[in-house]
Amino acid sequence: MQESSGADAASTAAGERQAILRWRRDERARLIAARLAMASAERAAAAARIAARLDGLLPELAGRTVSLYWPMRGEPDLRSWLAAAVGRGACCALPLVVEKNAPLVFRSWRPGEPLARGVWNIPVPAEGSVVTPDVVLAPLVGFDAAGYRLGYGGGYFDRTLAALPARPLVIGIGYAGAAIATIRPLAHDIPMDVIVTEEAEHRRG
Repeated sequence: MQESSGADAASTAAGERQAILRWRRDERARLIAARLAMASAERAAAAARIAARLDGLLPELAGRTVSLYWPMRGEPDLRSWLAAAVGRGACCALPLVVEKNAPLVFRSWRPGEPLARGVWNIPVPAEGSVVTPDVVLAPLVGFDAAGYRLGYGGGYFDRTLAALPARPLVIGIGYAGAAIATIRPLAHDIPMDVIVTEEAEHRRG
């Protein structure tokens, strides 16, 4: 009887997980469509406001390693902010996928240095050294008040944060319209320390 109960519980848990993953897939599609529907000028203005908030949040960057991201699918474009961060003495890096279902690797990069096409055709540093970031800016599709980030479903950022020897300051980046009641977090999900949008900074806890 106990074995049967255990099997039933495992089956129920597996079913609930699959239901959450299906819900996330649909919610992800809805949020990306809404983001892409924004006018380019609206996205640019929002990115400028996010950059200003980052300046306030990270006033001292000299000697710190900051990982950004290459914008895709309507994500806030912070490449100008990255260039300014380099001018303030930061070492900047971009993440890249080196193996499916493995943690990301962060490789140093400065504007003007060569890029190559990585997984999903996302530009990644063609050269540069592998670094460990002090600050990670993670793009998000959706987020909730508990600081959890809804990404693209690959789990790369969560896997990476779990594998790093020391946790960096993790900042989720997205638009205010990406806020949802909950992402329905699972055991592997890791909350952001701060989520920055054009309208506010949401600190975990």
